Formats: sequence, C-alpha cells, structure tokens
Amino acid sequence: MRKEELRQQIRQIKRQFSPQQLEELSLPVISRLSPLLAEAKTIMAYYSLPDEVNTHALIDELIAEGKTVLLPKVTDDDMMELRRYTGHADLQEGAYHILEPVGEPFTDYASIDIILVPGLAFDAAGHRLGRGRGYYDRFLRTMGTVPTVRSAADYRGTVPSVRTLGVCFDFQKVDEVPVDAFDIPVDIVI
Repeated sequence: MRKEELRQQIRQIKRQFSPQQLEELSLPVISRLSPLLAEAKTIMAYYSLPDEVNTHALIDELIAEGKTVLLPKVTDDDMMELRRYTGHADLQEGAYHILEPVGEPFTDYASIDIILVPGLAFDAAGHRLGRGRGYYDRFLRTMGTVPTVRSAADYRGTVPSVRTLGVCFDFQKVDEVPVDAFDIPVDIVI
C-alpha cells in the first residue's frame, strides 16, 4: 500500500469516532505512556489536534511535576523549532491552525530525554506515517541522526540519549508502514 492510500484509510477510520470517543480512547494510551516519562527531565511533546491522542492534560501534569516541556513550532515550509511550554497562555494558533508555543526558541537539544512523536500510523518496527510534510523526520535528523536510516535499530545507535516514542490510538497500529530513505523511525510505539 502506498503512503497516501494508508493516510486515507486511517483518516477514514478516525472519522468513525466522535470527539468524545477519541477522548476516551486517549486515556489508556496516556496511561501506558506516563510511566515511560517518569525519569525524564526534558520532554519534547506535541499539543494534540482533535483527531490525535489527547496530550493536553498530560502536558499540564508534566509541567506540574517540574519537568521541562518543549513543543514544536513550524517556522517555514520545511522546518520546525522548539519552544518551552509553561502553560496554555504560551500558545497561539500557528501554521495549519495548530496551537503552537510562543517565546524564544529552545536550542539545547542535548538536554532532551524523550521526544513524543505523533503520527497517522505506526508499525511494530517503529516506522511512522505522518501527515506528509516531513517536519518530524527533518527535525529528528537535525538532532544528530544520520540522513539515511532504514530501521529503528539504526536510529537508536545515532542518538543514544534521546528516546523517541510514537503516540497513537491502537487502530493506528498497522502491519507495515511504507518507508522511504528519509523516514526516521521511532524507538517505541505506545
């Protein structure tokens, strides 16, 4: 199956759920994710869209625990950068109508312990299907990953101090995600 066909298939499945149902389906995912963040001090997260696993309460809990939470901000057609998140007042609508953080860019990538990565679909090998713009793949390469990575095992060897966690609903886990040479897999799919 081609990437665009899989994107359409997952979008069709998502449309079958109401916002309330997606909220309820988010709870077990967040329950599985939370223990993996316990030891992390600095976490790159994402402020979820209505059709994604809801991360809003989790992010606020992480802030309340004293953790540093970073959120991405799209800067142009190709790149995104990180900004520190301290509360809802830090957000404003940005590119693609996504709430993004304001403030100064965060550049101390070496201090990031965990990156939460959204996606439309993931497979057991950590391959990820995004929305098609490549922002996360390009960003992960800027963190020291090699330009051509074919497996999660290859990626793990390049930045050992950063763990990438793919966050999705169970129905977004598929047998195989089509992979291109520039795609960066995640370490673990939650």
